[in-house]
Amino acid sequence: MAWAAQVDWLYPATGQRSCHDLSGRRMPCSGSGQDGEIRAGMPWPSPRFDTEGEEVRDRLTGLTWSRDALPAGFPLQWDEALRFVRGLNREGWLGRRDWRLPNRRELRSLMSYQTRLPALPEDHPFVNLFSGWYWSSTSAAIAPNHAWYVHMEGARMFYGGKDQSFMVWPVRGEGNGLLAATGQERCFDAMGRQIPCAGTGQDGDTRTGRPWPAPRFRPLAGAVLDRLSGLCWARDADLTAGPVRWDEALAAVAELARRDPAAGWRLPNINELEMLVDCSRHSPALPGSAPFAAVRDGYWSSTSSLFEPDWAWALYLDRGATGVGQKGGRHFHVWPVCDRRAAAGGADSG
Repeated sequence: MAWAAQVDWLYPATGQRSCHDLSGRRMPCSGSGQDGEIRAGMPWPSPRFDTEGEEVRDRLTGLTWSRDALPAGFPLQWDEALRFVRGLNREGWLGRRDWRLPNRRELRSLMSYQTRLPALPEDHPFVNLFSGWYWSSTSAAIAPNHAWYVHMEGARMFYGGKDQSFMVWPVRGEGNGLLAATGQERCFDAMGRQIPCAGTGQDGDTRTGRPWPAPRFRPLAGAVLDRLSGLCWARDADLTAGPVRWDEALAAVAELARRDPAAGWRLPNINELEMLVDCSRHSPALPGSAPFAAVRDGYWSSTSSLFEPDWAWALYLDRGATGVGQKGGRHFHVWPVCDRRAAAGGADSG
């Protein structure tokens, strides 16, 4: 199947359709600059899912998931989760032998930022979904004895000790290339020691997703093009020279867009921010070749948390996690983004 590079968007939309003010009240989206207005990213197909027996194909990503979101029936430690999926393949579960534990970007791709309890698209056909943490196959670079997991109740993504027990949801298929690889190329045991990848089923073994271009970044006049996502980021990664409230972040980017209308600057949504992450690195979790200045630990997105709409999503760039912060607090920094099409006129500067 053709890579998604042949389409305009190289990452999925968040699914957010509503806009919310600082107190969480629903408000008109027009002119807000919020995710619910801009809706950047690959639009979701309708219906999003095709059910084929006990398998479900996600028409957005091309990945196939088990309809049963709890095939193990109980939580497992991370090594047990990987062994469980290998066991499914040995027995030919559902007539297939290519199941894997999803990497963090694959698992996160199921999340809807318009819903909660669970944070899945409204038309999902899955059964036995547990409202808690699910393991990914991706180790945490900042602490390799931890691995990334996603919470189905509200879509948070963080990491936990591999000796803890969480749920398992297998996936299979190459996908359609919309999802990029995470950047992880090494494998680690439950103690955080590096081990050979072959046969482990870890993210560093399977390396699924669209390969990264080389070089990944191209400097433009006043911006940097990320050739993996097709997005242009401000070279200075701290527009406000310090942490601000969420409404101040939106206002600062709106003022930048007013001064430079051709570029189309905006506050990125949470999927756009997450696309920057290199899962092989931390502090910051950016590719080593990233040519940015003034990189900070945390950044506001334009995406409200529908779990608590007076909170908004943020990227914790030191670790690569996606979490939330209360909109009224000066918690995070501002990193403007614009579309490749808007910045196409920018000349190379190096």
